[in-house]
Amino acid sequence: MASPHERSGRVEDGEDDPVDRMISRTGCAELHYAVQECMAERQDWRACQDHVGAFKACMLDYQQARAEELRQRRRRPASTETTPG
Repeated sequence: MASPHERSGRVEDGEDDPVDRMISRTGCAELHYAVQECMAERQDWRACQDHVGAFKACMLDYQQARAEELRQRRRRPASTETTPG
């Protein structure tokens, strides 16, 4: 049986973890798994701070890009709107 920290990208037992799906959409999945693997190996979060920092930076970049995308969408006029006349 594979370690729970090993990820092959396949769904086991027909289950799809919503957290895995969400993290995959961010582009930070490999960094997330590196944190998990480090924690499994070292059993001490303090020994994994490089991994945690890299994952955090990736997530912050994603969140900023996503916020900007949403701001851009709000600024664009809807193409289906009509003006009263």
